[in-house]
Amino acid sequence: MDIRKTILIKETINADGFGEACEPITRVAAVAVIKNPFAGHFVEDLSPLFDIGGQLGEQLMGEAVDMLGGSAVSYGKAAIVGVAGDMEHGGAVIHPKLGKPMRAAIGGGKAVIPSNAKVGAAGVAIDLPLGHKDEVWSFAHFDTMTVMVADAPRPDEIVLCMAVSDGTRPHPRVGSGPVSD
Repeated sequence: MDIRKTILIKETINADGFGEACEPITRVAAVAVIKNPFAGHFVEDLSPLFDIGGQLGEQLMGEAVDMLGGSAVSYGKAAIVGVAGDMEHGGAVIHPKLGKPMRAAIGGGKAVIPSNAKVGAAGVAIDLPLGHKDEVWSFAHFDTMTVMVADAPRPDEIVLCMAVSDGTRPHPRVGSGPVSD
């Protein structure tokens, strides 16, 4: 695995979009910029990327949880693949081995980890989805953390993002589901 750099991003939200104060909500993203070994090539067997995702989860999630300072109640993951790669490369990094170290770092997690992957040029942002770690239908915890790295991904790179949060959206006013129309 060829890691160009890692980044930890911490944000604390103290007010909603209207400026109304709320209990502080902290979100932390752990980001790794790695070389994409399959950039420019169609490959059937993407399992080396599965392993890279698992290794990066073990390396970075503990730091993200430590930086959070409190208990993680929400989590999410995302990947941005450079333009010489394929969206499947991002999917291979965030599935199927990244979830286990993410859950280990937060001490559990029964719900599916929300995820997102896309192909993009350096500096593109990704909305990293967040959801409650145990209650998949907790609408108050459906959220995003927008993440970007100014100089990544280069065409032959992948940006892997993992995030944890200690709360809901500020002042959530949408109940829990499932709800039908």
